[in-house]
Amino acid sequence: MTSPDIQPASGSQFTIVPATWRDLNPLRSLEKICFPFDEWPILDLVGVLALPNIVRLKATVDEQFVGFIAGDLRPSEHLAWIATLGVLPEYRGRGIGTALLQECEARLRLPYIRLSVRASNQAAIRLYTHNGYQQIGTWPKYYRGNEDAVVMEKRVS
Repeated sequence: MTSPDIQPASGSQFTIVPATWRDLNPLRSLEKICFPFDEWPILDLVGVLALPNIVRLKATVDEQFVGFIAGDLRPSEHLAWIATLGVLPEYRGRGIGTALLQECEARLRLPYIRLSVRASNQAAIRLYTHNGYQQIGTWPKYYRGNEDAVVMEKRVS
């Protein structure tokens, strides 16, 4: 069983805790910075912070919001979708994205997890591949600017 508050190994200085509706403004800022072409509208952000069947976690450094992940549980389909994962650029490379992903996966508790990522986002694709995801398809012209989405999946049980 996972702990409600995750603190990484000694020397790391971030914490992962559940996100709430009170994180709306920091999440809006993170979306604008991390996804300048694909930021979610405010109603989608409210939904991801409030709707049931969503695992929502934030990473903080010195109580500052620096990362976020949301996983959409779909038990009738025996899978979950990672809806979004973002870490502020100045905090990347510290293991925050991996920690968010692994903690979200542990809380999803379904046999398969899927996600989509811009084909040009090689750093994210490496992160997902390193964590056991494999490409299972492509959605042509899915993202703004007609960029393809790479669809990836991981079997977790």
